[in-house]
Amino acid sequence: MLHWSFVIIFIYGVIKQVNDISQLEDESLLVFEIVFAFLFVTLLGIRFVYMKNTQTSLPSESPEWQKKAARIVHLGMYLSLAIIAISGLIIGGLFWQGKSEGLLIDSIVVLHELSVSSSYALISVHIIAALYHKILKDGVWSAMVPMSKD
Repeated sequence: MLHWSFVIIFIYGVIKQVNDISQLEDESLLVFEIVFAFLFVTLLGIRFVYMKNTQTSLPSESPEWQKKAARIVHLGMYLSLAIIAISGLIIGGLFWQGKSEGLLIDSIVVLHELSVSSSYALISVHIIAALYHKILKDGVWSAMVPMSKD
C-alpha cells in the first residue's frame, strides 16, 4: 500500500504543479508548496528505507543484467524524485527570502525541471518493466500490483 499511496501523491503533485514560478508570489500557495515538498521528501525517505529492507520480487533466476537494470531504475527514480522535492524546497526558500530572480534560482529551476523529466522517463521504464513481468507471469507483477488477479 505504501507504493500505491506514494503513486497517488506523486500524481497529485503533477496535477497541481506550479506552471510559472511567479505563482509563488501568492503566499498561501508558497506555504502549501513548501509543506507539500517536505511531506513528499519525507514519504520518499520512508519508502526508500522500506525498499532497502525488503526482498526484491525479482525471481532469483532472473538474469544479472535485469537485476542491475531494476536497481539502476529504482535508484534513479528515488534520486530524481528527491531532487524534485529538495530543489522545490530551495526554490520556495529563495522565493520566501525575496530572491525570485537571478542565476541561482534560475539554475535551481533548471535542475528541478530536468529532474521532473528524468522521473517521467524512469517511471515509464518502470511501468514497461512491470508490464513485461505481467506477460512473463513470474510473480513480479503480482508483487507490484497486489490488487490484480494475475
